[in-house]
Amino acid sequence: MPEPVFPFLFGRFCYLCAQILKHSMATTSDIRNGMCMEYNNDTFVVIEFQHVKPGKGNAFVRTKLRSLTSGKVIENTFMAGHTINEVRVERRKVQFLYKDEMGYNFMNSETFEQEALDEKLIENGEFLKEGMEIEVLYHAQKNIPLTAELPAHIIVEVTYTEPGVRGNTATNAMKLATIETGAEIKVPLFIEQGEKIKVDTRTREYVERVK
Repeated sequence: MPEPVFPFLFGRFCYLCAQILKHSMATTSDIRNGMCMEYNNDTFVVIEFQHVKPGKGNAFVRTKLRSLTSGKVIENTFMAGHTINEVRVERRKVQFLYKDEMGYNFMNSETFEQEALDEKLIENGEFLKEGMEIEVLYHAQKNIPLTAELPAHIIVEVTYTEPGVRGNTATNAMKLATIETGAEIKVPLFIEQGEKIKVDTRTREYVERVK
């Protein structure tokens, strides 16, 4: 007679559960930039860390953490060996479609399913262009979006700005300009309406003129 299937499936289930627990629990030795963790009832990403071994006393890890819900940056010190609840995350590419009262609407680039993201999850969402592809960070176990990352730089057209000053090529003197996404940034005086420019979406700063 064939062996019962249930014991095998139960054993497999227990093994998978053990693997999940193994990978979700970490210690200070596992801390690295980009690591996501649950701390104080919130989800944070590590943006800076430093292992410290003082001459006297216990070793510790000094960290800077950014909340994936509020964007607030905090500093925290973990004692060496402290257990950390690491959050397993997945990166998914999505394409921006449009914005409405539900938020920013995207299409998954692989499944073609559509999803609306709350604008608080997207820093500098004013730079989104129709058809732009971005990455969304999802909580792997809960399957909920944590944050969205725009491309570091975008090429956009200046739709309005005051007329440029002929012969002025200085980049330290700036003026306001509206770009095709509707966002306002500062650009050098020589930039004209209709020109294309490169913008840093993280700092909202003009980078260069694009010909």
